[in-house]
Parts: sequence; structure tokens; C-alpha cells
Amino acid sequence: MSGFFFSGSSEARLDDKSRFVLPQEMRYGLVENGACQFVLGLGLGGCMAVYPKSMIQAIADRFRKQQHIAQFQKFFTLFFSTLHQAECDKLGRVGIPATLRQAVGLKERDEIMIVGVLDKVEIWPKEIYDQNLRTMLEGKTPGMNLSKMIEEAFALLGNDASASVGSGSSGGVLGN
Repeated sequence: MSGFFFSGSSEARLDDKSRFVLPQEMRYGLVENGACQFVLGLGLGGCMAVYPKSMIQAIADRFRKQQHIAQFQKFFTLFFSTLHQAECDKLGRVGIPATLRQAVGLKERDEIMIVGVLDKVEIWPKEIYDQNLRTMLEGKTPGMNLSKMIEEAFALLGNDASASVGSGSSGGVLGN
């Protein structure tokens, strides 16, 4: 799956059995060894994450080497206890376990945002996603200036990438 990454977003609503339809293009990105099986778990910032099985295996392999370090015990317990093996039914629906729904504050029939983020898919309560987006675009959170974040994110790629995006100078693509 070299070169593939999840992107885009779509709105959905949980049904009365706490299921949602995973967009087809995202399902394709979760197919490994001919099967669309994946892992649901907690994500960063108050969302759920849909992880490809191979990604969780790689994470587990790396964490296994650190499992006896006391400062990480609570994290390991919370993270691994909230991982749930999952797959789509014939209609592309995914059921969300009660522990994950409660952790992110979702109820039956709630609206959600399904968001592709590089190597995983995030599931957000729609109102929180919309609020985060609005706050970011309006620059209302100290230290969360969108232009500055874009500049810093592209700087992670090295000098070539950040030069093409611009650093807020008059020659930059994004400007101030």
C-alpha cells in the first residue's frame, strides 16, 4: 500500500445500533491481505481512530519493548484495552463498541465526522469537529494560528517543502 494515505472527510449519523457507514474510498485503504479488517481505538484529542491492522501490529511490536516501564503502564492499559477488532458488514457499516462511544461522548443517532488523516481514519462527534475547525480557522485559540501551524508542519518536511509553501513573506503561496 505504498504511497496511499487517508484524506478527506464525510458526515454520517450513527444508527439505532450505533453503527455508521464507512466511506467506500476509506474502506479500500483498510484492505490488507484481501480483507477489510481493522482496529477501532482511542485517538488523539477526543476522537476514535480506525487503524489498519498492520499499523496496530507495528505499534504493539514497538511498545512491547517498553511494556515494563512504569511511567507508561496506565497508557498501555488504556490504549490496548480500548482496541477492538472490527470489519464492515456488506453495506459498509461499522459498529462502535460502547466503551469507545462513551469515551468520546457519542450516543445513538449522533452525527459524526469521518476524517482521513494520513495512516488512519478519525471519527469525531460532529459538533466537536466543527468547533475545532472553526476555532482553528478563526485563530481564537492562543498558539493555534493556522498560518503558523501550516508553516511549522511543512518545515517538518525540510527546507525544500517549506520554501514552496512560504513563510508568511510576500513571496509565499499561503501568505499571512
